[in-house]
Amino acid sequence: MEHKLTRRDFVKNLAVGLTSASLLSGFSDSVLGSGKEGDEMKDDDIYFIQTARGPINPNQLGVTLIHEHIMVDFIGADKVSKDRYDADEVFDVMLPYLKEIRALGVTGFGECTPMYLGRDAQLLARLAEAADMHIITNTGLYKEPYLPQYAFQKSADELAQMWINEIENGIEDTGIKPGFIKIAVNPGNLIPIQQKIARAAARTSLSTGAVIAAHTGHGIAVLEEMDILEEEGLPLNRFIFVHAGSEKDEEYHFMAAERGAWVEYDSIRKEEAERNIQLIKGMLEKGYEDNLLLSQDAGWYNVGQPKGGNIRGYAYLLKEFTPLMKRSGIDQETIDKLMILNPAKALRIKGKPKDAKGVGPAGKSISTFGRVKSP
Repeated sequence: MEHKLTRRDFVKNLAVGLTSASLLSGFSDSVLGSGKEGDEMKDDDIYFIQTARGPINPNQLGVTLIHEHIMVDFIGADKVSKDRYDADEVFDVMLPYLKEIRALGVTGFGECTPMYLGRDAQLLARLAEAADMHIITNTGLYKEPYLPQYAFQKSADELAQMWINEIENGIEDTGIKPGFIKIAVNPGNLIPIQQKIARAAARTSLSTGAVIAAHTGHGIAVLEEMDILEEEGLPLNRFIFVHAGSEKDEEYHFMAAERGAWVEYDSIRKEEAERNIQLIKGMLEKGYEDNLLLSQDAGWYNVGQPKGGNIRGYAYLLKEFTPLMKRSGIDQETIDKLMILNPAKALRIKGKPKDAKGVGPAGKSISTFGRVKSP
């Protein structure tokens, strides 16, 4: 019988694999905490998470940065092309940043660059293999002016069918499947094209179970978005309010959480540390710890700039912000929930994957944990 990896096992393996105590500088028990019984995912066997290397069980995702970027290209949908960059150079530049957080215990990584903005599924799969991480890519479309012409011509059903096909059969001819739906909306009242994209995303989610991560950052926009998704019959626990912290009025954050949506504070960085602590504590005080996600929106190899320009690494949240959360009175159990349990619940898809690539007997994923690599 295949052993089912629990968080207790993960913590033990991590402790064995890390050879330098300095890797956990600023942590009491590391970001993973004590691994108490009962913290692992419930009903794990009826869900999976789709990664660039294949499906895994949700309890294998581990510590996760749910909103980050490897590469972006803002040249425009009509000009974006793989000919505009050297994938080997991007790989060489970005791999050390992934290895740094892998050594700190991060195993899950949501890569949020959508198509027509530099999404490269093969590059992500290469990086996932080299860093031994669960990188999750996406399907969907962004917003003007980064939309292809067909986005205006096709119906919501036609767009949804394109995205469903990617989730079920893979991106282009790679066989690499997206694990979530990434869209974007304009601030304020939604314009018609963004309404259509939101409806297409809802229909894709209803068909596949994949969660929608919507670049939003505006209170009026998120309310309209949620109304559209509910009109389409989608439960709002399948929706992530991305860039929620950009909306200064926290009442919109609370309204989204109250309706069941995920609220994502994904601009965590040193210059905004105190504000993010207050945002997190505000959600916790209102009782919305089960609706909260954290990340940094970091990385950003910019196509067209030498060596990708000014890359922002991914380690700040683990090395500096987590100890700051502890000092502010947020306990380890809550940190574990925000960094381990909540991302897995947001990204999990109910059902069995259509192919067995990456999964072992009885549909249980082959674990990569316990092989922690030091930098």
